[in-house]
Amino acid sequence: MNDPLLSSENREAHAAALAAATAEVSRYLDGRTTPRSPASPSALAAQTAAVDLSAPLGTLDKALEEVRELYLDHAVGYHHPRYLAHLNCPITIPAVAAEALATSVNTAVETWDQGTSACLIEQKLIHWVTDLIGFDGSGRPDGVFTTGGTASNLQGLFTAREDRLSRPAPGGDDTGDRCARLPGLRIVTGEHAHLSVVKAARLLGLAPDAVVTLPGDGDRMDPATLDRMLSTLADAGHEVAAVVALAGTTDHGAIDPLRAVGEVCRRHDVWMHVDAAYGGGLLVSPTRRDLLDGVDLADSVTVDFHKTFFLPVAASALLLRDGSGFRHSTVSADYLNPADGDDHAVDKSLQTTRRFDALKLWMTLRVMGADGIGRLLDGAIDVAARIGRTVDADAELELVRVPALSTVLFRPRPAGADGRPVSDDESDALVRPIRDALFAAGRSLVAATVVDGRPCLKLTVLDPTLADEDVAAVLADVRTAARYLAAGMREATTAGVLT
Repeated sequence: MNDPLLSSENREAHAAALAAATAEVSRYLDGRTTPRSPASPSALAAQTAAVDLSAPLGTLDKALEEVRELYLDHAVGYHHPRYLAHLNCPITIPAVAAEALATSVNTAVETWDQGTSACLIEQKLIHWVTDLIGFDGSGRPDGVFTTGGTASNLQGLFTAREDRLSRPAPGGDDTGDRCARLPGLRIVTGEHAHLSVVKAARLLGLAPDAVVTLPGDGDRMDPATLDRMLSTLADAGHEVAAVVALAGTTDHGAIDPLRAVGEVCRRHDVWMHVDAAYGGGLLVSPTRRDLLDGVDLADSVTVDFHKTFFLPVAASALLLRDGSGFRHSTVSADYLNPADGDDHAVDKSLQTTRRFDALKLWMTLRVMGADGIGRLLDGAIDVAARIGRTVDADAELELVRVPALSTVLFRPRPAGADGRPVSDDESDALVRPIRDALFAAGRSLVAATVVDGRPCLKLTVLDPTLADEDVAAVLADVRTAARYLAAGMREATTAGVLT
């Protein structure tokens, strides 16, 4: 390629490149009959390792051909109706168009002299989301886009830690010695909290036992237990940096009683962070917004737009009730032109350079409207409820939970070699081999997890257009694999299990 840099002089090459890439996507969509190719990890690793990166191919066509063979032919298809494994959503076409625009212009949203109009669009969306949450304007609510829920939770808990350490130490008149107080800080959350809470505690320099997990009332945090724990921790001389409430647990889709939790936090004067990475899309649901009742009591909220707002990876946000909390993230540098204004995005972000991911949300919102996005999530939740009923009525499957959002948890219950249903232990032993057999075959993808100390299979539904026949095909593959394995054939091979 003689002139590989995008400019006004070679915009025809840019258009041709986008057209060629689009053609590859069309081929990928049309040619994929299963959510994954059956190629083995070892075969794919050998294929990739054989590439000599010191010898360029020289043309875009050749590079696309190689990418097709190495990546596209084997990429897991989240769009495919038989992909039901993880929290990966089908994406809106306006968001894809926004990706092309933002990537081509290559805006870095960090300072006004770099981001200009993009900064204004991002900030408009931040205000829109804080209004949806119900933050009042007394504390100048604010927020920032991040790379995902882990980053949003980290910054939310960092802000909570700094807020706690900026207050007088218990029994003291000043903030005390920060280093001396760190070992006594605690984060309280439910037993189904995302792993990012523990990661954040480690990164924030807290004690190994800093995260206190509470047994739930079912899958949800019990406010009375929380109340007692906060009192117990205070009596023991610990300071609670934050309570993390969950609005959509990864495995169960459960939502904590946010209003009751928020009232407990206010009585104890403790920061409340709501991890709504999964359930944040309910903010625009026409029929289920009330499931987030009480989210307005939070001090900080995480929302992942690349989950239940149907945007491409990655687009998340951390929202603060009082935007002045972002002062804890601010570090000044002359090269970032601080004199240009006092509302730089870099002052709020843990990152410096950031992509203009907000444009994906803007374009989708302007084309579909908030209700249009919310109806997609409502549709996915309705599909999950139907699947739950189907599983519950199936003699060879056992429903573990009635779906709370769009996650279906169940266990295999095939007949064993003696013709009787397998025992609990035998059912548990089948879960991972079933998941592995389906993954190896590639035509139906499901996930596995542990619930109440026992393994189970998991379907995560984020496609509102999912047809009953596709669900039936996935469940049929599960039953087939379960029967085969239960009959004593413990080695899960593609040829033996799903033929």
